[in-house]
Amino acid sequence: MKDLIGVHHVTAITSSAEKIYSFFTFILGLRLVKKTINQDDINTYHLFFADDEGNPGTDVTFFDFQDIQEKNLGSDEIGRIGLRVKDDKAIDYWVKRFNHYGIYYEQPSQLFDRKVLFFEDFDKQQYALFSDENIEGVKPGIPWKKGPVPNDYAIIGLGPIFLRISNVEYVNKVLTEYLDMKHLKNENKYMLYQMGIGGNGASVIVEKSDLPRGRQGFGAVHHVAFRIEDRTELNNWIKKLDKIGARHSGYVDRFYFKSLYTRLYPGILFEFATEGPGFIDDQEDYETLGETLALPPKFREKKAYIENIVRPINTVRSNLDIKKEYNHE
Repeated sequence: MKDLIGVHHVTAITSSAEKIYSFFTFILGLRLVKKTINQDDINTYHLFFADDEGNPGTDVTFFDFQDIQEKNLGSDEIGRIGLRVKDDKAIDYWVKRFNHYGIYYEQPSQLFDRKVLFFEDFDKQQYALFSDENIEGVKPGIPWKKGPVPNDYAIIGLGPIFLRISNVEYVNKVLTEYLDMKHLKNENKYMLYQMGIGGNGASVIVEKSDLPRGRQGFGAVHHVAFRIEDRTELNNWIKKLDKIGARHSGYVDRFYFKSLYTRLYPGILFEFATEGPGFIDDQEDYETLGETLALPPKFREKKAYIENIVRPINTVRSNLDIKKEYNHE
């Protein structure tokens, strides 16, 4: 079997599809590359924010489940979404940007020899923005060319994903023995793991916690997906999960990628997702990614019904002149 390549995407839960679209588009400067539905709950939007082309390793996605309660922050959950920027200077830019837009953040700090900025959105969803300065590993994505953030400071993909864990001995077994990651080092309450060639886009940080078990709701992460090459590799992971006696979903066709789901650690949903085929498809070209409600083929005959129940959200940006925002003094 081949090593996992890195983090493919992270899927979280929002209280408002409209608000998260505005936050990710106009403040974080990530591109909405697909506006579709939760394929297991067609009443729910599934929004994919990524780099300029929707490359794997750059996606943060959101569900807006109807009538969902707020999360209870706790242990045994995916605690924080990592993102990455080019260098330390970019972190300084984001401090000014967050001040300008009134976004909650903590002062930049150092974690595992890299500069990091913790911040939150309107749901108190937790994020960590990591600098790539002096960090080698899985390559970054492409800044959104028509977004509001200058290319030198833009978010260029996913960074380390935080797991808030009560049983660190067991999660170490999951990450090293089952997922073939390497435990690199510890720092205070944090433990750093990496997959593949490493780097910010291929890392997991375990945070030891004595909190009661968390409860999912808006402001929480739903699952994390790891990158694998193709269907052959997905089949290899099915065989491995069968061998260790882990329950799993089996092969799932998500149209934009192929998937496999499992809960190797209680309370945490892991996904394996293939590199392709991707988000540029028969419904949307590069110029109009994310501007219409896009549906996998099996849902298209129900498009009128689905459009009625999920409500319209205007996500057209190709006709907007979005200026790069350089100065937040």
